[in-house]
Amino acid sequence: SPSVLSTAIMSSIAPLWFLKIESVLPRIWGKSKWVATPVKSMDYDSAQGTVAYLPLIGMKIEMTAPVTCHVERGAGPFCESTITVSFYIPSDIKLIHLSHQSDIFIENRPEMIVLLSFEGYSSATKNQEELAERLKRDGKVFDEKVYYTAGYDSPFKLLNRHNEVWLIKRNGNPSH
Repeated sequence: SPSVLSTAIMSSIAPLWFLKIESVLPRIWGKSKWVATPVKSMDYDSAQGTVAYLPLIGMKIEMTAPVTCHVERGAGPFCESTITVSFYIPSDIKLIHLSHQSDIFIENRPEMIVLLSFEGYSSATKNQEELAERLKRDGKVFDEKVYYTAGYDSPFKLLNRHNEVWLIKRNGNPSH
């Protein structure tokens, strides 16, 4: 819901009402900047605890929302996925000083269309699979190799949480 979004990111997203999928909120996420680090893991849920690296950027900023994880699946069911944990950098922060940590980098994301919102604690795999099946049934085209999760709340918040799974819309025809 918009109430969980900071003012800084409200201008970066716009709803897309022309995509009608039950309980899916498609929207445009504008160009944005993120501080990120990759994590190797067998699954997303075990990689979520890697968000403590923010002090390594060398400056103090308020915690931003969302924190995203870009999940690129491993080659098989027992292979590690590459998960990139990223923190949103508000547009008013012009200069980020990275420490000498080689695994932390600035990510410039292009505008993209993202889909699905859900409440409660994130079960990324379950929510991503559910969304992918619904989109396929509706003939929507999206990148099937990667997905994002987005968390808007502190991990200590137990109730009324807002999380999202983002599948990236692609142009073209669905493959059958």
